[in-house]
Amino acid sequence: MQISHLFVRGLAFVAIALTLSACDQKAASQQAETQQAVAAKNEIVALSGKTMGTTYHIKYWGNNEVSITSQQAHEQIESILKAVNAKMSTYIQDSEISRFNQNTQTNTPIEISADFALVVKEAMRLNQVTQGALDVTVGPVVNLWGFGPEKRVEKQPTQEQITERQAWVGIDKLSLTEESGKFFLAKSVPQLYVDLSSIAKGFGVDQVADYLESIHVQNYMVEIGGEIRAKGKNAENKLWQIAIERPTFDGKQAAQQIIGLNNMAMATSGDYRNYFEQDGVRFSHEIDPKTGYPIQHALASITVLAPSSMTADGLSTGLFVLGEEKALAVAERENLPIFMIIKDGKGYRTEMSSAFKQFLAQ
Repeated sequence: MQISHLFVRGLAFVAIALTLSACDQKAASQQAETQQAVAAKNEIVALSGKTMGTTYHIKYWGNNEVSITSQQAHEQIESILKAVNAKMSTYIQDSEISRFNQNTQTNTPIEISADFALVVKEAMRLNQVTQGALDVTVGPVVNLWGFGPEKRVEKQPTQEQITERQAWVGIDKLSLTEESGKFFLAKSVPQLYVDLSSIAKGFGVDQVADYLESIHVQNYMVEIGGEIRAKGKNAENKLWQIAIERPTFDGKQAAQQIIGLNNMAMATSGDYRNYFEQDGVRFSHEIDPKTGYPIQHALASITVLAPSSMTADGLSTGLFVLGEEKALAVAERENLPIFMIIKDGKGYRTEMSSAFKQFLAQ
């Protein structure tokens, strides 16, 4: 029995049609999977955790150039922050900074890591900018007042105790040198104690932000203990909206001012959270390195903007110690964007530098 050529051709056409249909379905499926993958990468990623005795929060938009998962990114960020702690935490006994502080040899350079050297170098520069108000060697006096690794005190130290420890303080007693790409740190008095808590969180923020940029993240916000660096846009396609907190003594949070950060860092220092009271007098955790006593001026908080979170962090501490008048004078001279909330009778008033006003006008 012969089979019609037309019938054979018909079967061939059906086979081809079925093959094309299967290919179309496979292509459509692959396209759908690709679209889902792109959509997933364009969703905002939120990461959080604990570090440096505080918490961190990170948000970023994925994109097609980011080749790792959010879990992989989170693991790497944890590793980065752990490394910062291992170098600069005075609460870790065998950290790099603790080993330097425990060493009592004088005028004997000790090799330190490039990261440690970078932060110390910036702290030294900011000491000059803030007229000595940011001093990372003030730790012995901070500890005496109970705001460091030593146990918290509930009463004011004696003048004799303060005078004794003041003799151990001074950025001039610390020297940083570089030789053949290696860095060395030395002290001129055995009791010299370096505390980078006023700048290390900002450095940690910068490390995380730089990592995100290295994996091609184009829009992010990194915050560690209130120190922030942001770039690009948020989920609403706006600049990252960051609130400057209004000082309160009842623990409640309220926004004084909201700004959009555009490839900038922001840090705030204030005396309304960390303090103790004795005989009705409030003693702030911010110590004036020149006097050895907590600051007593009317400045409640100061917010500083800078390209680097490390710089903003250090400046906010140093300028806060100076007080509102001197801080504003430094800010105008150095063209620094600062926003201050000042105690005024039973309320508060605000002041800002010319650079900050220009920032708001952008």
